[in-house]
Amino acid sequence: MKKSPLYSRSPRRIPAASEKSSGQPTGQTSSQGQAQAQAQAQAQAVTLAAAARPNRFRLLLSRHAAPLWAMGGAVLAVLVMLQLRPASPDITQNDIDTAVRQSLEKAPLPSAAAKAYEAILPSVVRVVGLLDENDDGEDKPEQRALERSLGTGVVIIDNGTILTNLHVVSGAKKIRVRFANGHESDAVLVSAQPQNDLAVLRALSLPDDLEAATMRSTSDLRPGDHVIAVGHPFGIGPSVSYGVVSGMKREFRSPEGEKTLTNLIQFDAAANPGNSGGPLVTMDGQVVGVVTAILNPSEQRTFIGIGFAVPIENAAAAAGMPPF
Repeated sequence: MKKSPLYSRSPRRIPAASEKSSGQPTGQTSSQGQAQAQAQAQAQAVTLAAAARPNRFRLLLSRHAAPLWAMGGAVLAVLVMLQLRPASPDITQNDIDTAVRQSLEKAPLPSAAAKAYEAILPSVVRVVGLLDENDDGEDKPEQRALERSLGTGVVIIDNGTILTNLHVVSGAKKIRVRFANGHESDAVLVSAQPQNDLAVLRALSLPDDLEAATMRSTSDLRPGDHVIAVGHPFGIGPSVSYGVVSGMKREFRSPEGEKTLTNLIQFDAAANPGNSGGPLVTMDGQVVGVVTAILNPSEQRTFIGIGFAVPIENAAAAAGMPPF
């Protein structure tokens, strides 16, 4: 086998001009000739070494040709797929609105009024002022209702303390209350605030896990704020009606003209006889007033869109609670 020629990395010695010929070129000294010869020898050695050095890139291609071709093909395929993939469309506000509507159609959320009603319901009671000692408080035919005073109350302390209207229990021989879970109890009048038509009752027996309502200040209450009125209109209930605050600091004069209530909340949620003493509630489920009267110039005693409530600050004071 023919061996590849080997090259030495040491520069080959080029015979000096004096060795080739005894004579010296015209105009050159011997030292100049020797220097020129050495430079030529070094240049020739560098050229030979570079020619002998192997090409690393060619060696890499020769040894790993198949994997490199496969890698290149994969990269090219990915680039082609990215180029051909359709661009994702921009999401518009209309797309978002459509998705929200479809979601709500599948699982509609409860209204704010429904949430407020659920929050206050465990604290609402039916109040009956019995005008006959022999009346046991059970539901009787319609003519029996003339011997009763029907209204609503709201539990403000979980020991059975209830706020209602004074006119609901005024003159009653006995007072009966029915809680939201159906539990019934006799109640006694603890205190009264005639100037605001308020009465504070105490139930003699309590249901398990009685919940007191949450009360809030009316300082930030504004006309246009949504409210609900919860009560037992004409003894039917508990019932809920929905409306807004119509005004603040209103006055109401009783039909007989013998009493005037001041600093009232005016609202337009439906209220009828039997709603008296019930809570006026904001959308966060908190009590801001006690329903006390409706304005109706006719003799039908039906709601025409104007109701009044005593602010809860006054009502809490009637129960001896500190102001907000």
